[in-house]
Amino acid sequence: MTISEINKRIQPQRELLLQHALYHKIQTVSHLQIFMQGHVYAVWDFMSLLKALQQKLTCTTAPWFASPNPETRYLINEIVLAEESDLSIDGRRLSHFEMYIEAMQASDANTEEVLHFIEEVRRCDSVFTAIEQSALHPKIKAFLQFSFGVIATGKSHEIAAAFTFGREDLIPDMFTEILKGFEQNFPQTDLSKLIYYFERHIELDADEHGPMAMKMIAELCGNDAEKWEEVAVVSNEALKRRIGLWEAIEEQIENAK
Repeated sequence: MTISEINKRIQPQRELLLQHALYHKIQTVSHLQIFMQGHVYAVWDFMSLLKALQQKLTCTTAPWFASPNPETRYLINEIVLAEESDLSIDGRRLSHFEMYIEAMQASDANTEEVLHFIEEVRRCDSVFTAIEQSALHPKIKAFLQFSFGVIATGKSHEIAAAFTFGREDLIPDMFTEILKGFEQNFPQTDLSKLIYYFERHIELDADEHGPMAMKMIAELCGNDAEKWEEVAVVSNEALKRRIGLWEAIEEQIENAK
């Protein structure tokens, strides 16, 4: 199997995400705030998948030993560098999660819930317990449980699949145009940091991180047909869970109308 064959298998789910009704439901700043308050969990779990890959594919302990595959070591370290310490809109070094939190704060979205949830994860013995005990929407819980379930398997190629497919490259350019329209129509709401986040993330995914992640999957799977099949299954499921996240946010917007 190849990356192109994986893409063919997951194309129906990709199309559902790209054409999801959620984008057209975001019609006011309050709707956008609800979107951010749900989407932030995808930003956080993306960082968690990233660090799980770095732990698997490089040496992150002392004493140091060279990890087996220099190519995958390079690929994941390059992605980590930008995702964990990119340049923010005002030239500071921040992770993309921290950028997103600042964007939420600038647009008056509620950050208390997600920051409280992360503190509960920090205090809890198990991330799964923290997710289950949270007040999150069931489909947001399912989204997070899937990601951390893949991490728990310890299979690098499966973690790479969940990391690569169903992420920010599936937020279409149309969404950024919606944000720019909001910026013009609601000048009292600062969306500059949010627009910067999406433009930066989509730029990195398209030009650098997307191709790197695909190459990483190819390196990890090699000629192992079983690994390729597992990548296909995890990728498809990742997209389904992302659709579930979108459905949760859409429901919350509808309930707020």
